[in-house]
Amino acid sequence: MRCVVFGSTGYLGGRLIPELLAAGHQVRAVARNPAKLSGVAWRDQVEIVRADVTDAESVAAAMRDQDVVYHLVHSLTQRGFADIDRAAAHIVADVAEVVGVSRIVYLGGIVPESGTLSAHLASRSEVGRILREGAVPTLELRAAVILGSGSASFEMLRYLTENLPVMVTPRWVRNRIQPIAVADVLHYLLGAATAPGEINAAYDIGGPEVLTYLDMMRRYAAVAGLRRRVIFVVPVLTPWLSAQWVNLVTPVPRAIAVPLVESLVHEVVCRDHSVAEIIPDPEGGLTPYDRAIELALAHVRDADVPTRWSDATGGPSAPMPLDPTWSGGSVYTDVRTERTDADPQVLWDVVESIGGESGWYSFPLAWSVRGWIDRLSGGAGLRRGRRDPRRLRVGEALDWWRVERVDRPRLLRLRAEMRLPGQAWLELSVRPDESGGAVYHQRAVFVPRGFAGHLYWKAVAPFHTLVFGGMARNITGTAQRRTAGTGA
Repeated sequence: MRCVVFGSTGYLGGRLIPELLAAGHQVRAVARNPAKLSGVAWRDQVEIVRADVTDAESVAAAMRDQDVVYHLVHSLTQRGFADIDRAAAHIVADVAEVVGVSRIVYLGGIVPESGTLSAHLASRSEVGRILREGAVPTLELRAAVILGSGSASFEMLRYLTENLPVMVTPRWVRNRIQPIAVADVLHYLLGAATAPGEINAAYDIGGPEVLTYLDMMRRYAAVAGLRRRVIFVVPVLTPWLSAQWVNLVTPVPRAIAVPLVESLVHEVVCRDHSVAEIIPDPEGGLTPYDRAIELALAHVRDADVPTRWSDATGGPSAPMPLDPTWSGGSVYTDVRTERTDADPQVLWDVVESIGGESGWYSFPLAWSVRGWIDRLSGGAGLRRGRRDPRRLRVGEALDWWRVERVDRPRLLRLRAEMRLPGQAWLELSVRPDESGGAVYHQRAVFVPRGFAGHLYWKAVAPFHTLVFGGMARNITGTAQRRTAGTGA
């Protein structure tokens, strides 16, 4: 099937394309600015074209010779977004008829059964209606809250729950919602390309559970290992005031927070599950809420580093270069990169021999003091040392770390087992430099647990240049001296 994706630089479009490719489809990726696709892994597997959905001529060029059109574009953050999206929908519907595509696939929002729609939901509903009223059959999928690393809905939920152990919330937190994992959204979008028959209809899609936003926050806290959140519900907070609060305490920008909160004022629950008649559910069933949160948090933690867990590797919840810039914003990192004339293998040998008798190549007193503090508080401390002075194995202890991944001679990942208000990892990687020598990359990652975690990171951050900066310099310096000594 030849598929053209409008919105390829967006959150869902960028995740859908590798799924389409894996299923054997030919893909044409459309972007107003193709340069945004320069860093994606699938760039060389697709045809990239420049087009704007408000320009009929460029839309026609992008659609020509295609079978299925994915319309995954909206202008939520722009002033007058409803007018822009309305005009774009008319152009897409009209041009699709002229060039002869066989199907349009569109992702909208679940329409509440009663009440006045928010501007956001009203616009999404209008776009779907315009497309379905066109000559080309349109398969519209309607979702509520999408749970996935980097999605605006997930980030809003995550930041509110993590940062506010005590919350005063509006009445809408008791409204019912049927969230859906991004993996399941992508499953339905992928299936829409080949669903049999000439389908011109809208289908609600949702996860296996109907929850309130209150339930979602409390269960998020449980999955994330946070203390139970104390939540007071009051009738005086308007949607607008709630959105301003979201804008203050989360990284979700006001332009997105306002329509998101306004949409949550409604109950958004699937009317039925008739979508299964044309697109079978995922193998193993739809993703339960807690599992969706687990997957999203795992991918947030790993950021741009490939995940290790077999059930999540390469999964559609993985963060991508196209995710919003604030994706995973509550994950603190300290990144250091050093170029050295050392032989890459020698540098790797230094990396793999770290810890134990070799030490940590940086401010020994600081590491020793931190180790004693950890021991006194009941943690592992630095006494565990290491099994072998030169080689590490996945799963073994290394001082207060646990070896989580060894990709010899490229990557070493350690997970902290010291007592912390959060979770921490240390990644050390080596790659050959094209001009000779090697490049050493070091990344410390800290995922705070509650407010104490944020305070902890800010308290220790002033020492990072001394500790982590010194570590990067000393590791590369040691490797360079050993290279010079051996003539490698």
